[in-house]
This record gives sequence, C-alpha cells and structure tokens, in this order.
Amino acid sequence: MGHVNDPEVIERLMNTSGRWAIVGLSQNQWRSAYSVSEFVRDELGQRIIPINPRGEDVHGETGYKHLADIPPELHPIDVVDCFVNSQRVGEVVDEAIAVGAKAVWLQLGVIDEAAAERAKKAGLDVVMNSCPAQEAWRRAKSPGI
Repeated sequence: MGHVNDPEVIERLMNTSGRWAIVGLSQNQWRSAYSVSEFVRDELGQRIIPINPRGEDVHGETGYKHLADIPPELHPIDVVDCFVNSQRVGEVVDEAIAVGAKAVWLQLGVIDEAAAERAKKAGLDVVMNSCPAQEAWRRAKSPGI
C-alpha cells in the first residue's frame, strides 16, 4: 500500500515554528512555490530558506543552490518542502536525509513512493501530494478535522 498522509503530522508541521527549506523557490512569481512560500512564512510563521539552481534570494531571504549549502547556524531544517517534479524529488529527499532534515513535504502532484519510504525509514516525517496552503484552507472550512 502507498503512503497515506497522517493528519496529525500535517497539523504538527504547520503549527510548530521552524525552518522550511523550499526547494524550487525562485523569483518567478508565476510559480506556485512563490505564493505558497509566502503563505508558509507569513501565515504559518515559518522561517523559509529558498533553494534553487541559481541560489537566488527570494522574499528577502538568502537563497542557496543545494540543501547542503545551508550554513550550520540555520540547522536543523525542520521541513524540506519540495516544488520539483516527481522524477527529481527522490534526489531531493535523499539530500534532506543527508542534511538531517526532520520532515519532507512533497507538494501537490509530486509523488515518489520509494523516496517517501526511504525518508520514513530514516526517521523523517513525510507528507506527499499535498499543499500547506490548501491544508490550512481545508481545516478552516472543516474545523472538526
């Protein structure tokens, strides 16, 4: 059976202050990562760290090319939020494991069962095929969840 998101994990990740490395976050305002990362920072109160191929700064936050480039003073990384396609996410999950991240969050449409299993076996929390902004909206509409 494939990965099933645990609502308690989602709640904890969204409601516990921490550092979220947003992989695939660039200055391109047309991409989902741009607005969702603003939501994660401004509405959920998380510290965001942009990760993109150019190492661009985004939303006034210093950007890095790889998770391994994040300096030690910004560790631990609580969540690695993945805005990359399913074919690439496995290597991002492996990087998250290597840098000692506590969780990986694979965005809507990003699915890799093998990578999710590797993360779980390494002790990371896993959310897959989900968006924190949509989860917050859904919970606001259905407070009994």
